[in-house]
Amino acid sequence: MPARFRRERVLIVGCGDVGLRVARELGTKVRRLALTSSPARLPALRAAGMTPLRGNLDDPASLARLAGLATRVVHLAPPPTEAAGAWWRDPRTQALVWALARRTAPRALVYGSTSGVYGDCDGAMVSESRPVRPHTPRAQRRVDAERLLRHFGRRAAGQLRVSILRIPGIYANDRPGGTPRERLLRGTPVLARDDDVFTNHIHADDLARACIRALWRGRAQRVVNVNDDSAMRMGDWFDAAADAMGLPRPPRVSRGAAQQSLPLSLLSFMSESRRLDNTRLKRELRLRLRYPDPVRGLLSKK
Repeated sequence: MPARFRRERVLIVGCGDVGLRVARELGTKVRRLALTSSPARLPALRAAGMTPLRGNLDDPASLARLAGLATRVVHLAPPPTEAAGAWWRDPRTQALVWALARRTAPRALVYGSTSGVYGDCDGAMVSESRPVRPHTPRAQRRVDAERLLRHFGRRAAGQLRVSILRIPGIYANDRPGGTPRERLLRGTPVLARDDDVFTNHIHADDLARACIRALWRGRAQRVVNVNDDSAMRMGDWFDAAADAMGLPRPPRVSRGAAQQSLPLSLLSFMSESRRLDNTRLKRELRLRLRYPDPVRGLLSKK
């Protein structure tokens, strides 16, 4: 066969900041493809050494060329903010599955989900075997995407390994909006310690590396928490970030005061508390974290 067909072809769907990091980590040993619906992004994707493919997850007909194209797929595209029809469905993932199923399925597919599918766990340590209990529409749509992809993997009769990565807060100094700096500068309050919640983190580079490990090492239809080793309360995280950046620590307020002054979108993150267990990440994907502590990650040059 021609060399261009012998080389692995990795398709990245949702090639934003993390997708570009995945492409860089993959290097030139594989052919890197990127699905995009924006003509303005074509030059940047080509400059990153990728082959851009025009297509839109909101337009299933535009995805026909994806059938049988890639040997491995990284799916990082979020569900729509407001889904047409059933509010709990993810039509974008459904459209991608339909396109990929038209011909031979890829060997592996990695999906970037969210740890929000667990809902509020009252600060408990959470492993992947815990039943999902999403509290928000966006988390419910992620659950739907996970269901669609795991069913796709089972239907492929051993030809496709689907890995579901449940991801908490992503940070990095070189990521747009990847640090709490703007929030700290605004002086947005955090919860008093008695009302505070546990939060979890992952550096964008470690997340990209986890995606690649899952492409080659992930077990079939397996869920993996992708988080660092920290177990910090949200207020402590912002205090540590403020200290690392030389900024004032945010004020602390009670939950009642926060409900009076903060937007609902922010309050939703303050109403869920959990500590993620990353044992599978280390044992099964054998990922050695570059940034096991988010404070160490903030102090790094990247």
